[in-house]
Amino acid sequence: MRTAVVVGGSVAGLLAAQVLTRHADMVVVVERDDIGADADQAAEGNARRGVPQGTQMHALLEGGRRGIERWLPGFTDEIAAAGAAVGNSGRDVHTYLDGRRRILVGDLPMVSATRPFLEAHIRRRVLADERVRLHVGSAAGLVIGGGRVRGVRVTRGSAADEDTLDADFVVDATGRASRIGSWLADHGWPEPPLRRVPVDLGYATALLRTPPGVLDGMTLGQSITHGPGGRVRVATAGRVEGDRWVALVAGYADDRPRRDSEDFLARCRDDPADEFGKLAANGELLGDIAVYRHPDSRRRDFHKVSRFPAGLVCVGDAVASLNPVYGQGMSSAALHAACLADHLDARPGPNEPPLRYFKAVRRVVDAAWQTSVLDDLRLPHVDAPRPWGFALKNAIGDMVLRASVTDPKVARKFLDVMHMLAGPDSMMRPGTLVRSVRATRRRATGARPER
Repeated sequence: MRTAVVVGGSVAGLLAAQVLTRHADMVVVVERDDIGADADQAAEGNARRGVPQGTQMHALLEGGRRGIERWLPGFTDEIAAAGAAVGNSGRDVHTYLDGRRRILVGDLPMVSATRPFLEAHIRRRVLADERVRLHVGSAAGLVIGGGRVRGVRVTRGSAADEDTLDADFVVDATGRASRIGSWLADHGWPEPPLRRVPVDLGYATALLRTPPGVLDGMTLGQSITHGPGGRVRVATAGRVEGDRWVALVAGYADDRPRRDSEDFLARCRDDPADEFGKLAANGELLGDIAVYRHPDSRRRDFHKVSRFPAGLVCVGDAVASLNPVYGQGMSSAALHAACLADHLDARPGPNEPPLRYFKAVRRVVDAAWQTSVLDDLRLPHVDAPRPWGFALKNAIGDMVLRASVTDPKVARKFLDVMHMLAGPDSMMRPGTLVRSVRATRRRATGARPER
C-alpha cells in the first residue's frame, strides 16, 4: 500500500503505525495534540491535553511489554536506562488480598513508570522512522467509496479549515469516545453494537518522594480490600522515573476518592497493607492529587456487523475501554497491534473487509472483558444484566482467587491471566481447580501450604 493513516497518536495508534511501516510507503499519524513539539515535556511527566487520564497511575503488564518489545526491540532496556523501574514478580512485586500478602512467584519483569514517560519513549521510536509523518489536526470523518475507505477528513482550528488525506488503509485509534459509529452511518454502513457496563469508578493518583529505605524490597505493590456492603477499594503504588513513587487509590460509586490530600493519605493509612501506611507516613507529596472518573466499561462488537468497509480497522479503546484498575489498556493496545500485523501479513485483497482482524481482536477483548467485567458485575451498584451461570462462576472464581494467595502454582496461573499472558479460562482447568480446593481446605485446617 502507498499511504496509511492512523487517527490518534496515543499508545494504540503509535503501535499500529509501527506495524504499518512494514506494509506502507508512508504512515500519517493524525493527532490533535502537537505530540512532536511536546515530547520532552511529556517525558518529564506532564500528560498531554488529549489524554486527561494520563496523569493517573498506569500499568504496563507483561503481555503488553512483550508486545512492545516485538515492534520496538530494546524498549525495556531503553526506558530502564532512562529511569523506569523494572521489578521482578518473584522478588519485589507485593500484592495483597484483604490484607493477606500473596506468595511471590515466577520471574516476570514488571515495568513501573508514568504514562507520559512510557508514551514519550514509544513516540520517539515510532516518529524517528522517516516513513512516519505527524499531521496535527482532528479527524472529522471518513471518505468511503466503492466498498472501501478512501481517506480521512481532517480539520485544524475550525471546521472551515478542512483537508482530506487520501489513504489506502485507515486505523481508528481515537479512544473510547470514537465516532466510528456515526462516521460509518454517514455513508450508509451499519454501526457496530456498543455494550456498556456502568461501573462508576473513581480514582486518585499522587506523585511522592520517600526517604531512602522506607519501601526497600518493593518496586510495585497492589492491595485489594473488600468491605461491608460489597465495598471494594484498591490501592496501588510503584517506583518510577525521577526517584519518585506514584500511588493510586480507587473506589466505586459513593466511595470514590476526593481531590484532596487528606482523603488520599487517609485511604493509604487505612489500607491493611503496611506499605501504603508507610508511604502516607513518610512520603512527601509532589504536587496536587489528580482525580479521574471512569463511568462505564464499553466495547464495540465489530464482529457483529453485517457489512464493513475494506481498509478500515479500529484499535485500543476505540474497540474496548475497560475498568482501568486492571491495567489492561496499554497491553490490549499491544495485542491489537499483533492482530493488525497478522491481518496485514495475510495480504488481504483491496476490497476484502477486515473480518479476520476483528475476529482476532474479539478473542483479545473477550479475555480482557471476562477478567474485569465479571468482577465488576459483583458490585451491588452496577446495574447491568448478569450472564448465565454468574453465581457459580463467582463462587469458583472466589475459591481460585483466595487459593492464589498461598498456592504457588495457582498464584502463577493467576499472574499469567492478570498480565494477559493467558486467558481467564485457563484458571478453570481441572488441575488448577483441584489445587484451589486443597488450598481452601488447608486454610480451614491451618495446614502448611502445598508447594
